[in-house]
Amino acid sequence: MDIISVLPQECLSKIISLTSPRDACRLSAVSPFFKSAADSDAVWKTFLPSDYHRIISNSASSSLLTTCSSKKDLYFHLANKPIFINSGKMSFALEKESGKICCMIGAKAGISLTWESKSYWTWPSLPESRFPEAAVLRPVCWFEVRGKLETKILSPETPYAAYLVYKFADSRNGFDTRPVELCFYVGGMEEEERRKVFLEAHAGVQDRGEGWMEIEIGEFVKKNVENGGVVYSLFDFDGFSSKHGLIIQGFELRPKNV
Repeated sequence: MDIISVLPQECLSKIISLTSPRDACRLSAVSPFFKSAADSDAVWKTFLPSDYHRIISNSASSSLLTTCSSKKDLYFHLANKPIFINSGKMSFALEKESGKICCMIGAKAGISLTWESKSYWTWPSLPESRFPEAAVLRPVCWFEVRGKLETKILSPETPYAAYLVYKFADSRNGFDTRPVELCFYVGGMEEEERRKVFLEAHAGVQDRGEGWMEIEIGEFVKKNVENGGVVYSLFDFDGFSSKHGLIIQGFELRPKNV
């Protein structure tokens, strides 16, 4: 007789809870006995953030706590469909294979725009955007975007990267011939990181679908102690040529290489 088959299901659930969501899904396919243990609430509760109940209760999706039939269903809902927290200013999700926390803050709430008037930026509602409004740059010779994201909500002892999420309007100018400066700082760093990149043609630009792109701004490790906020900025100045058509959806923090 297989020694595993004589274990109490509670013991097997405890063992599986020490693995990962990916491993639990694989073990669920081994046999009915494994499936019962691997799909249990005892296992999937350990993969959810320790304060998941508070986070969801204070979100626009608080009904998930009663409508999801199991902790596993709740986990995969958060992995596949971000929810909105902080009065809709931020999205919250889980990285599917690890359960680490991902968050994104929309342009309207997460950035401070230099000369934030209708002469320089517009705020249309785009159906393909996660947030109600995106920031669209009008013709200007210089602009600066600054913002800050708190790290306390993130998973501890985890490497993270920060990304600018953006696209371009059909009519745009100035971004294929001139780089912009990206700056990044998080508590504990000796100095901020600065680099110049071309947003339209750069090896680090990734396609997110529906026309959206992302570029990494910087990376850090979220410690058990508080890192402080992530501070980021995007800057360009050219007094002789105009640029326009940049559309910013927001900034995202998500686990890197997990």
